[in-house]
Amino acid sequence: MISSRRQFLGSTVAGGLLLSSSSACSADSKTLSLNDAHRKLMQERKQRIVIQHDVYHVMRNYTAMHQGTTAPFAAFRDAVFSYVDEPGSQIDAIWWDIGGNTVTPVYPSKVLPPVAHPLLKAWLDEGIDWVRELVNETRRREREVFWSYRISEVDGLPEGGHEKDRMHPLKAAHPDWTIPCSFWWQGMWNLASEGLREHKVAELRELATNYDLDGIQIDYARHMPVLPVGHQWEMREHVTEFMRMVRRMLNEVAEERGRPFLLAARVPRNLEGCHVDGLDVAAWAEQNLVDILTLGSRSIDVDVEGFHEAAGEQVHLQPCVDDHHSTDGYRYQSIDFIRGVFANHWQRGANSVVAFNWPIGPPEIAKSMGGELGSAIQGEAFREAGDPKTLEGKDKIFAIERRGGYPWSDGYFNRNDTALLPIDWTSGDETIKLPIHISDAPGKKSQLTLRLILFGAKEDDTFVLSLNDKELPLTVRDPDWKDAQIFSPKPQPTSGGKGNYQINPGQELLRIEYSIPSNRWKQGVNQVSIRKITEVDVANPVQLEKVEALLRYS
Repeated sequence: MISSRRQFLGSTVAGGLLLSSSSACSADSKTLSLNDAHRKLMQERKQRIVIQHDVYHVMRNYTAMHQGTTAPFAAFRDAVFSYVDEPGSQIDAIWWDIGGNTVTPVYPSKVLPPVAHPLLKAWLDEGIDWVRELVNETRRREREVFWSYRISEVDGLPEGGHEKDRMHPLKAAHPDWTIPCSFWWQGMWNLASEGLREHKVAELRELATNYDLDGIQIDYARHMPVLPVGHQWEMREHVTEFMRMVRRMLNEVAEERGRPFLLAARVPRNLEGCHVDGLDVAAWAEQNLVDILTLGSRSIDVDVEGFHEAAGEQVHLQPCVDDHHSTDGYRYQSIDFIRGVFANHWQRGANSVVAFNWPIGPPEIAKSMGGELGSAIQGEAFREAGDPKTLEGKDKIFAIERRGGYPWSDGYFNRNDTALLPIDWTSGDETIKLPIHISDAPGKKSQLTLRLILFGAKEDDTFVLSLNDKELPLTVRDPDWKDAQIFSPKPQPTSGGKGNYQINPGQELLRIEYSIPSNRWKQGVNQVSIRKITEVDVANPVQLEKVEALLRYS
């Protein structure tokens, strides 16, 4: 497997054997060793749902609700654990992602400036270090607890918003620590700088020694680039060296405390994206530099199989589903859609799944904190989506990934630029062929329908649709279909925001549906083929917006 990984990713880094010492680097390779306790922990680690819990913005909103007074910590603490504490919750791990303020820290630090947010300062005056409390409360609930470290965030202010006038002090003092980018005037952090790598490892060492964590995640999604644009892959060894420095430091902390310290990384949704962004996951795996890879963020289609081939079975893989910066066209979807996304991840071989930017709790709890409101669907998902058995026999929707707006990345991560939809018919003899994943095998109680949503179709346009080279019968033709998250002919807007999508009453979409007999689909990858029978208008092409498979159980 190592040779195939190298062939795919172009890695020239030598491999190495797993040794018994905890932190020494082997003499003839760059491979770090892992002790028996570390290996045993990874062999036994079985998580279902990991929530990457971003509560900094919730804390700010909570502060705003208590103007002139100190917002009590106990109510906040109980609120952010509300989904974890619900009966039947499948949340086994909480990875605290509190990176909303990058100018000053959110915890007492000797490496960084003093805490500046007024509520956090008030809590500290009361003897409450909210990071310590959240970590300890997670441990009390016997859940895995990580710190998720945003590697290159835009520079945020303690009170909220972004620094538009003053340069970050470290960026001003060390211009070589930054690289220019298109979306942030101060630039992003540059891991090609040795001094920056050392500074970040010092930050992480303080976190690792001050708090009782099971591990740390390096979150490369916030934001790309971390290497000079256009040279990411050729300079990938700088990122690999950073991962090596972090792993070596965590091994030292683990040896001091007598308990393993795990290292994870959030990387793009496929190996192509890792290549573009300069993340050599195959080298990380060969050199024992990572235990867990979180795959993607705002994508529903991640290449679990490819990562298993590249990183080996010893590295755990967990696809990530972002509910705020969601995949385009599918924000705030039904429980059937959520089931389909997570069921596909399990069927493709995921070790666990990650929920990111989901509401902190049920609507009434989120409202009490001033946080982003969701619906009861999230709570239902947390009771079902973490186990293929609890998803078994339940209705699901499977969809093909869509492209759309994401301007906060100079690279591959989060952009979904290579997603298959939307797509136009540009020639009369063109057959569009698309793969769609279906987690469930056909059964006597299951029925499958294929749904297409098209923009620009005329009244007399007709289509022939096949699945796995077998033609399907048309059952529904609806020329009055509406979808508030399709904006054609305008471009898809930037992801995120408040998500208040409104139906355009003048919207003209065509919905066509086809019944799929049980002998024409299979568990896993299926191929959809669509051919337009009527003449193609190249000047005004029909656009295929969405392809969905609707699975219903009787």
